[in-house]
Order: sequence, then structure tokens, then C-alpha cells
Amino acid sequence: MTQSVDHETVVTRLLGADDILILCHKNPDGDTIGSGAALCLALQRLGKTAAVLCSDPIPAMYDFLPITEFDGSYTPRFVVAVDVAGIQLFGDRNHMADYAGHVDLCIDHHGSNSGYAYETLVDDHAAAAAELLTALIPELGVEITPDIAACLYTGIATDTGCFRFTNTTAATHRAAATLIEAGADVERLNERLFECRSHARMEAERLALESLEYYFDGRCALICLTWDQIQAAGVAGAELEDLTSLPRSIEGVEVGLTLRQQKDGSYKISVRTGHDTNACSIARRLGGGGHPRAAGCEISGNLDNAKHAILDEVRKELERSGAACAQEPET
Repeated sequence: MTQSVDHETVVTRLLGADDILILCHKNPDGDTIGSGAALCLALQRLGKTAAVLCSDPIPAMYDFLPITEFDGSYTPRFVVAVDVAGIQLFGDRNHMADYAGHVDLCIDHHGSNSGYAYETLVDDHAAAAAELLTALIPELGVEITPDIAACLYTGIATDTGCFRFTNTTAATHRAAATLIEAGADVERLNERLFECRSHARMEAERLALESLEYYFDGRCALICLTWDQIQAAGVAGAELEDLTSLPRSIEGVEVGLTLRQQKDGSYKISVRTGHDTNACSIARRLGGGGHPRAAGCEISGNLDNAKHAILDEVRKELERSGAACAQEPET
């Protein structure tokens, strides 16, 4: 059972530690990468040995961030996880299993955090783990440099859809303002993160739209990409993250589902909902979690099984909100 801790305790632990390893979640997104890179830079400015480890390669879209990746040149004596809600999210490649079961400290913003670390700081009011670190890093006595600001802004901006999602709060905007004042080049960052899409990414979107189906009288929209399609398109997993908002953006859709097949045949499912339904409730019943408007889970088995399982939970949630109708896909 984890021990919940406050900012002061986190600062004490980090200041007292050295040879620190920072763990990110598999299929890394901007928040886990940006948070990990920012914390690593801050700890290095304190004269500590620190590096970042991820089960999967860091996507090329984040190659502008100054990330020190762990190369095994030291033995970690303190392990920190950032933006990782459950132990199953670490992945099993790149020797991650050697460290994921012994996490000293977790810094996260998911209310569904499973409490796998010895000590945990969770603030589910924060839009991103990077928002938490925007406050924590100065408390360590470290100035937020332009490089650190770029990392933290990447985390906040990507997890809020460039401040469009409902998790964006006044505190989120204040954190972003702090980062801009610290030197984050938001014009360059926003262009890189939101306005630049590869040919492979556009091909993946075309394939996903061909799979579009509607359920429950149009209240639910579903898109799917198989592993073969993802490989054929040649698109990195991180480039597919913004696809998750596509089905929910359709007029009249309350629940948007994006199914992405993984290499092992399982399906990673992203759930996005409107104000009347709870995405986390849908995902949690299938072993996942997340936030009220954005959540996810993974389901083993073939596509039909994955669809049946997630749509059954969507139906239950729509019935709770009084919005469910027929389940058969509409043509």
C-alpha cells in the first residue's frame, strides 16, 4: 500500500536522493516525456546523477527536447515514476521490469492511480503531471530554465489538447504563463506539437476514418486501426495520440472510441466523452482508468471481442446518463 505524500515530502525525498532513475510509461506521450525530461534537467542542475527510462523509443516528434536517456552507466538508488497511473503501464522492454516493481516515488495526476509506488503524490485536479512539476521544481530550489520550460510546456499543452480539453483550468493557464515567462517559445512549440503532421500520420488518419462506425443512435462513434495498418502507414505511436479526439469531435457524439491494435494482438482503447458521461467509469470497469473526460484501457482478444467489451460498458454508462439506444452500427 502506498503512502500519500505532499509537496514538502517530495522535495525532501528528491533533495536527499542521488543516482536517480526517472521512469515514463510505455507508448510515451508528451506529458510523460516532458515531465521526465524536465525533472531530469532539474535534478542535474542540483548536481545529481539522473536519467530517463522508457520501455519504448522516444518518438521523433519529441526529439527537440533535451532528454538524458538511461544507458546503464550507474546503478539507480532512487526510482521516480512520472505520469504513470498503474504498474501495467510501464511496459516490459528496455529492462523496464528491473525497476518498475520498486518505484520509490510516483508523481501523477490520475485519480485512478493504483498506488504501486512506496510513496505517491497525486493531484487529479492538475491537467498534467507537468503542471505539478511546474510548481515542484522551483520548490527544489531550481530555476526553470528555457529548456525545462519547453519540456513542461510540452507536457501541459499535449495533455490539454493545446488548452482545449475540459481538464484545462485557471491553474493550468497560470502554469503555462509561468513557463512562457521562463522562456518557453510557445510559437515554435505549438507549431511542432500541433501543426506538423507526417505523411504517415495522415495515412493513418485516412485508414481510421474508413473504419468509422456509429452506435447507440449516433451517441457513440468508433474508429479502429489494426497493427498491420499502423505498420503499413509507418506511423509512430505518439503521432496517433491526437486521433483519440477525432470521433468525439463529430456532431452529436457523446462517447468517442479509438481502438489501436498492439503488436501482441491486444487493443489499446482510448475513451473520450462529453459532459454527460464519465470516460473513467467506462475504462475502469475494463481494468483501465484516467480522467472523467479522457480515459483508456487495454483488452486482449480479437477485434470483435474488444468492440463487444467496450461497447457494453459504453451502453451501461449511457443508460446511467439516460442516453442509450440501439447498439448496432449505423451505416
